[in-house]
Amino acid sequence: MIGNIPPHHDGPGTSSVLAEFERAGCWVVQAQGELDSDTVDPLYLAMWQAAASYGVVVLDATSVTFGDSTFLGLLLQMREETELRVVATSPQLLRLFSLAGLDRMLDCYPDLGAALAGPG
Repeated sequence: MIGNIPPHHDGPGTSSVLAEFERAGCWVVQAQGELDSDTVDPLYLAMWQAAASYGVVVLDATSVTFGDSTFLGLLLQMREETELRVVATSPQLLRLFSLAGLDRMLDCYPDLGAALAGPG
């Protein structure tokens, strides 16, 4: 686990991480694009840094267009490190979670507001 390193900030559109911010006591990481072994590193770093500093991390994956096993592995790792909430609305991403059996393991929400509110 990474120590108390402040979360990583890339500018909009420069990587797989679109934005990061705190809201309602949660750290939100907005991801974008295709997430595979060639592109997932900025998201990997952002998620690990967030998990080291926040008890709840929300991954907004509404702009994710593809994910491979590297992305799925990251989600499983984060689930062990923090309370991970995933905003996922695309049928493709939800189907990927279902096929991999992650739909039963991840806390998925239809929008950011619901994810911030948490289980309820």
